[in-house]
Amino acid sequence: RNWTTFKRDMATTGFIGLGIMGRGMALNLIKSGQKLIVWNRTAAKCADLVAEGATVVENPADVVAQCDVTYSMLSNPEAAKEVFYGEKGTLAGVSEGKMLVDCATLDPATMSQFHAAVSEKGGQFLEAPVSGSKGPAEQGTLVMMCAGDKAVFEAIEDTGLASVGKAAFYLGEVGRASRMKLAVNMVMGQMMCALSEGITLTDKAGLDTKTFVEILGLGAMACPMYSGKGPAMVDGRFPTQFPLKHQHKDVRLACDLAKEVGAQVPVAEAALEHFTAALPADADADFSAVLNAVKAQAEAK
Repeated sequence: RNWTTFKRDMATTGFIGLGIMGRGMALNLIKSGQKLIVWNRTAAKCADLVAEGATVVENPADVVAQCDVTYSMLSNPEAAKEVFYGEKGTLAGVSEGKMLVDCATLDPATMSQFHAAVSEKGGQFLEAPVSGSKGPAEQGTLVMMCAGDKAVFEAIEDTGLASVGKAAFYLGEVGRASRMKLAVNMVMGQMMCALSEGITLTDKAGLDTKTFVEILGLGAMACPMYSGKGPAMVDGRFPTQFPLKHQHKDVRLACDLAKEVGAQVPVAEAALEHFTAALPADADADFSAVLNAVKAQAEAK
């Protein structure tokens, strides 16, 4: 295949999964000038993309069949497998030369299975989980971690990947990107739990929690996540940028990976307990709502 011609002409691009992350990514692909064909389990979520010029089809297989490259962004391994292996799912549309780019955060084993199934039908597969939440997805500033067929990475690096992200890393064989993403999101979950414990401690100690967050922002621990979420957290507001149920899933998968490779991650295991406790009340809230569970645990003791 002439990859230079492909990168220049970028015939048709597909996108499967238009949730909190996929919608922003798809809109940025359209803004970059790419002709987009889309599918989503909840069809109503396609409306604003249609208004921007996207074409909606009836099932994932139709997306893949009509496109050179298809991106997928599903919420968890269960949803990803259902859409991938379904009767008219993603895999059903794969034929010689088709390229699939899976941007979800899944376990490495599932990504490897997808890669093998696509390769068997003559297609090519790139796993490309992203670091970033709703805002970066809309702004096109995600960080892409990629692994699998390098030819796909090279074909879309300065077109698709550049449209949705500010950086893209090729990490080697399939599975390595998922492992990297789980490590990144493990640390993010740990940091959010640490901030929640700090806010809870200052509150219980009779200190001003807003001042605590401000002090953190002026020292070596300053970071965009703390400055962006800390002020809202102390006000009891948790507008959803990254759902808590997804953070819980990522920390759980990271802990599973740690057991598989023989790494000790006691801080992550403690964070998983916090997110598990938070799930019943705040699964769909932002992952910063783990603060509610941390506070509840402090009150219970």
